[in-house]
Order: sequence, then C-alpha cells, then structure tokens
Amino acid sequence: MAPRRMTREEARQQTRDRLVTAAAELFAERGVNGASVEQIAERAGYSRGAFYGNFEDKNGLVLELLKHRTLREKQEVEAIGSEAESFEEMLAALRAWHRERGRHLADWFALRMELVLHALRNPEIRPLLAEREELASNAIAEGLRYELARRGAEPPGDPAFLALIVHALEDGLLIQRLLRPDEFTDEVVVDAFELLLRTWSGVPEAGPGPADPVERA
Repeated sequence: MAPRRMTREEARQQTRDRLVTAAAELFAERGVNGASVEQIAERAGYSRGAFYGNFEDKNGLVLELLKHRTLREKQEVEAIGSEAESFEEMLAALRAWHRERGRHLADWFALRMELVLHALRNPEIRPLLAEREELASNAIAEGLRYELARRGAEPPGDPAFLALIVHALEDGLLIQRLLRPDEFTDEVVVDAFELLLRTWSGVPEAGPGPADPVERA
C-alpha cells in the first residue's frame, strides 16, 4: 500500500516542528540573537519564505519553542508521577529521566539560559516564560503534597513555596554539575529532592544517598 499523504494541516505542523527543533539547536549553539531567521530556516531544510509562512518573526518562534518545551516536559514528569506506584519507584524513574537528560545537559541548559536572557531583553516574552516556570513549580508542588500526605506529614510551609525552593535549587545544582562533573552525577537534583522530602516528612534517610552523590556513578 502507498503511504498515506499528509493533510495540509499535518504538513504545516511538520514544518513548524522542524523549525522549532532547528531553532532550539541554533539558540543553544549561538544564542537567540546570534541565530538569524535564514539560518534557522536553512537548518530545518526550508526557505526564508517557509519561516514567515509559519511565524511572524523570531519572537514568535521563541514563544512556540517555550510552549513546546513546557508541554513536553510537563507531560514527561506527569507520566513519571502517574505510573509510579511508590515513592521509591518515582525516584527511580526520575533518576532515569535525569540520566537521559544528562546526555545533552550542556545543550539543554544553554538553551534554557538563552531563553531566560531573551526574556530579560524582551519584556513581552516574560509572561510566557513565567507561565512555564509556574507549570514546573505546580507539578513539583502536587508531588510534594501527595508524598507528604502519604507519609502522614504536615508540610513545614506552603507547598507552593516548598516547590519553588526545589525548582530554584535545580538550576543551581545543574550549574554545579556542569562545572564540577567529577564531583556530582546527573542524579544530583533527585538526590537533593529526596533529602529535602525525607527531612520535611521526618523520615530518616535509608542507605547511601545524597550525602555522597558521586558514589552513585
């Protein structure tokens, strides 16, 4: 049988997806300001006209990239939480997720920082970036509420604020991971999350853990 032809909408979505992927690569390599519309289109295998047929300008593409990354990461983390039947299973799944991300951590983090810098330079982008950060914090807060309740523990503070601590700590730990790879593993964020959750719930740490992150390598 001959392969089914894509609909016009499917073809358009494929073009947009390829442009977003190309932009993510170039932004990580050269920065948002260092990547031109022509370079993005060429990397994706399209013409300049194809770019403007899908996006008004580069800012429009940045917004699409933020939306794409936010939804994808939210879906991945939610899947981890919904499929895990215990805290230990959730931690194991999170460790696997971070190890996979660690294979491309430098590019991933470079893109994240470029998008933050672009938002600082372009105030109209900030609300969407703030929405992305809020979605991430909300997902963490939901996980914290569930795990603390499961352990019969009262949160030591507003779960939203506790989630903000975890979310902000992630960025700092990833910087340390990139700068000091011999001292910290890709799982350092999960190590910190586990330590905080055990502390907040009053559950002692069992076995080797965050105090010696390198031993997990």
